[in-house]
Amino acid sequence: MTLEELWELFPIFLVAHNEKWNKYYDQIEYFLKIILSESPVERISHIGSTAIPGLWSKDIVDVLIEVSKDSNIENTANVIETNGFIRMSTEVGRISFNLGYTKDGFAEKVFHLHLRYIGDNNELYFRDYLMEHPDIAREYEKMKLKLWKDYEHNRDGYTNAKTEFIQKYTEKARLLYKDRY
Repeated sequence: MTLEELWELFPIFLVAHNEKWNKYYDQIEYFLKIILSESPVERISHIGSTAIPGLWSKDIVDVLIEVSKDSNIENTANVIETNGFIRMSTEVGRISFNLGYTKDGFAEKVFHLHLRYIGDNNELYFRDYLMEHPDIAREYEKMKLKLWKDYEHNRDGYTNAKTEFIQKYTEKARLLYKDRY
């Protein structure tokens, strides 16, 4: 499939916050702890907009898995892939997976996993900042709702259009929370 065909099959769509996301996260965290019990996992966290109460979001639960800095991240990635996750991208020290993408579109439960070394976790700071600053969370939501229609079939464009906002408030969060994580 071309990138355009993939974006057509898996468009950007936002829905009102749903408490099922916390339940889905708990289920996937439990599953990950089982399959990664022999891996050097330091922390598993619910990240992204589905982790923020009341915020409109894509109906996709994002999960951050942090492994120890002295481990071989590829070994952990192989365990994840062996258990049904599809590798989406690989960069140095960062591997992304999905679960719930089918030939007919999204499944009922959809997950994005972000595998990283411990400390590569800006998403935790951004999440916490939005949770503790509801006015900024609403500003973020308003921006996402506008971008949704502009980039419904352009996932990269949607992500890129949010980057400056996310970086701005992640920096504020890092200053405020210091070494929380």
